[in-house]
Amino acid sequence: MTLPTLGPYEFPAKDVQANFPAPLLYICWDAHTMFCSPVCIPLPPETPFTVLRDQILPRVYGQHPDFEKIDWSQVQWFKSSQSWQPEPTATLAGNGLGHKDLIRFRTPGLNGINGSGS
Repeated sequence: MTLPTLGPYEFPAKDVQANFPAPLLYICWDAHTMFCSPVCIPLPPETPFTVLRDQILPRVYGQHPDFEKIDWSQVQWFKSSQSWQPEPTATLAGNGLGHKDLIRFRTPGLNGINGSGS
């Protein structure tokens, strides 16, 4: 069924980078439905990727019983829907991440509580 639209919209977007303290980064842990959607975190572009992985992700996902079992050398990363390999020593900007980008990660062998995400 086709619906009519009211557009074009004639107002400025409210989610532009200038309206936030730092660029927003969306992060999703695939197959872990304890977290129903990606989280959105404002992160400065000069944040090293290792800080995201080692300090920020534990604060976001550390309550999940699988989190401590993650073998980071086996994690599969995605930028949006494309397979992607971050450079751990580079910054978020150095890894090509900008405002409102989505990164996802999969943890082979860890598929949610009692395999509920498989």
